[in-house]
Amino acid sequence: MRTVLKDIVKGNGLATEVIEAADGIEGVKAYQAHKPDLVTMDVNMPRADGIQALRAIMKIDLVAKVIMVTSIEQKQIVQDAMKIGARDYIVKPFDRSNVGLVINKVLRQR
Repeated sequence: MRTVLKDIVKGNGLATEVIEAADGIEGVKAYQAHKPDLVTMDVNMPRADGIQALRAIMKIDLVAKVIMVTSIEQKQIVQDAMKIGARDYIVKPFDRSNVGLVINKVLRQR
């Protein structure tokens, strides 16, 4: 899924650089090291799930722009993530045009 999302992001010219992390702990470390403009993060990840990683990122940066990646049946988890600080979400399987719309919308937010 990371590869598909990366291809959509790069293919649509939404980012020049994409940094990947295999799990929530690596994701938080990558956020600390690179302070990216945007994070897309799966709800289900090994070692630290998306909610745990989101909480850690929000402690580092209260205005971090995080988009959760989820399946449609995980509505409650997405609602929890939005309360914690996620800006939006993308549903798997990915709809290329929706991914672009959500990313552009979140990047324009202050």
